Amino acid sequence: MKLQVALSLLVISLFLNNSYAENSTPDNCTETNIQAKDALICQGRALAAKDDFSGALIKFKQAETKSADPFDKTIATLLMGRTYNALKQTEPAIASFQQTILNARTAKNVAFERIAYNSIGGVYAENKQFTQALEAYMQGSKLAANDNERGESYENVALTYHNMNQHDLALEYQLKAYLMHDTVGTLDQFAHTSIELGRYQALTKSYVSAEKTLNKIIKFAKDQGGAYYEAQGSYVLAKVKVATGDAAAAKTLVEYATSIAKSTNDKALEEEINQETQGLF
Repeated sequence: MKLQVALSLLVISLFLNNSYAENSTPDNCTETNIQAKDALICQGRALAAKDDFSGALIKFKQAETKSADPFDKTIATLLMGRTYNALKQTEPAIASFQQTILNARTAKNVAFERIAYNSIGGVYAENKQFTQALEAYMQGSKLAANDNERGESYENVALTYHNMNQHDLALEYQLKAYLMHDTVGTLDQFAHTSIELGRYQALTKSYVSAEKTLNKIIKFAKDQGGAYYEAQGSYVLAKVKVATGDAAAAKTLVEYATSIAKSTNDKALEEEINQETQGLF
């Protein structure tokens, strides 16, 4: 069962990131060496990698029909939900994820039940239906199997509360996420969760704590060669400096963050800095 879950998680991850699908075409995903349902999944991934989501959806639906095992149906309906969402078809996406929950329960697969709840939360969040997103994320958090998954769930909840302008609750859950990722998270997870913790501390006017958190992660990122997070932490710290009356330091931090973005040729980061600090001075 552990191997089955691991392999299936890999399938989902690769599908979402369009990995190795770029070397596949619908024509070479034949049933010669794999079962019909797997060939259809392969064809669907290949089409999705080429942004042919309508074609991919047809293949995933066919795979679901040909699947007798509830776990196989779980994979198919999850992919259907992702594809509906890519097509901006919200209601069918939610319905597919809800069916995924039922399929995962039948398969006794808690991991994919959690993924489906988080997927529902993501769709609702994209559509700014934050109350529904929060409910889905809360359900998903109950199914977390380890501290890493709990950290991810707490971050989802924190961001949703932030988007609802409930910053005290956002801070509460972000602190929980920080504690999880500080223990078991990757360097990227720890850096991201630290910056968001500093951001929420600032929004709740806990400026001393925010400055301490952000200075810590800026130093950590610099020591680890994480220029992206060093720049992010710097522009968030600039907001804290403005709030505490130190505009000169804030300007220096923004200039430093921008210089990092330019030196690493990260256009997206540069645009993020510009947007986040617009009108700051």
